[in-house]
Amino acid sequence: MPRLALFDLDHTLLSGDSDELWCEFLMDEGLLDRAEFAPRNAEMARRYRDASVSPQEFCEFYIGTLAGRAPAQWRPLCERFVAQIVVPRISLAAHALVEMHRARGDHLVLTTATNRLLTEATAQHLRIADLIATEVALDAGRCTGRSAGTLNMREGKLARLQAWLGERGLACTELADAVFYSDSSNDLPLLSAVGEPVAVDPDARLRAHAVAHGWRVIELDRDTEGRESAERKEAR
Repeated sequence: MPRLALFDLDHTLLSGDSDELWCEFLMDEGLLDRAEFAPRNAEMARRYRDASVSPQEFCEFYIGTLAGRAPAQWRPLCERFVAQIVVPRISLAAHALVEMHRARGDHLVLTTATNRLLTEATAQHLRIADLIATEVALDAGRCTGRSAGTLNMREGKLARLQAWLGERGLACTELADAVFYSDSSNDLPLLSAVGEPVAVDPDARLRAHAVAHGWRVIELDRDTEGRESAERKEAR
């Protein structure tokens, strides 16, 4: 088994939060009422940063935006969201971090609390084949607005990774050699379980914990202008 290189998505590889950006996208598309939903979106983001919201409430608040349609009906919109909103917010430095581990032969895994429908196209863009994300419950082929299984958040992120290892016949001792990049104190359970935890542009609580425990702290250049210029040049 190659070394595991684990990456959080929101505010780590992505300069922003997929769920918050998705809601803004839906409001711009006229699928959510801005006057009603924008304050709720801002409040949920605040409570996530404060770690004062439960994983169930947080994940299902955003999964609720998917209720009533089948995944196949959402997929074209999700792909357009990722192409237009998410991809421009993944910097050269974030791409370089992923590619450094790919070049080393590490096994790349994207692990995120955001639901699978929103993050599949992001994982494909990053060329990360293994995605662990919060799952969306279906009824008669349509999204119910509820989650399914163990939420990939806080302690659940560690549990889901351990289950992922078990499905592949691998021992949890693999984590002793793993590296995990995250910005959030919500990821402390998984960060504490790996051999090399790395705090990326961390929130205040994670920064204090990282410094106290001698963890590596890094800052990524969030400028995407260079990547976008390169893409325009390549297109010509």
